[in-house]
Amino acid sequence: MTDIFSKKKRSEIMRAVKSKDTKIEVAFRRALWKSGFRYRKNSSKYFGKPDVVLEKYKIVIFIDSCFWHGCKNHCRMPITNRKYWLNKIKRNKDRDKEVNKYYKKLGWKLIRIWEHKVKNSLPKALNKIQKLIDE
Repeated sequence: MTDIFSKKKRSEIMRAVKSKDTKIEVAFRRALWKSGFRYRKNSSKYFGKPDVVLEKYKIVIFIDSCFWHGCKNHCRMPITNRKYWLNKIKRNKDRDKEVNKYYKKLGWKLIRIWEHKVKNSLPKALNKIQKLIDE
């Protein structure tokens, strides 16, 4: 099956995909702020550029997109250029594992929250953070 868009149009569409400050991330951070948490966002001084850093508690938070991080329930692999996308998602997952190991080695707590969890149950996601802090 061929792409319904020209290469130029597809490139334009892909360039518009945000890597930070997505609607999901903004909603999550807003709820986090309202819950009294103060944080750093997308700080390049931290390995892997976490979406949220709670320095006070030594916690980094990544909000993983279902597509870009290969969610088993929601990732729908494109039909065209399948090999490229399979490799791309695999590289993202491998990088996630590397980042996880890095923070574990430093003694930091790391939370990965799926995009669909934020969409469907933001209070549960926030509760997960509170539980980690209380430990």
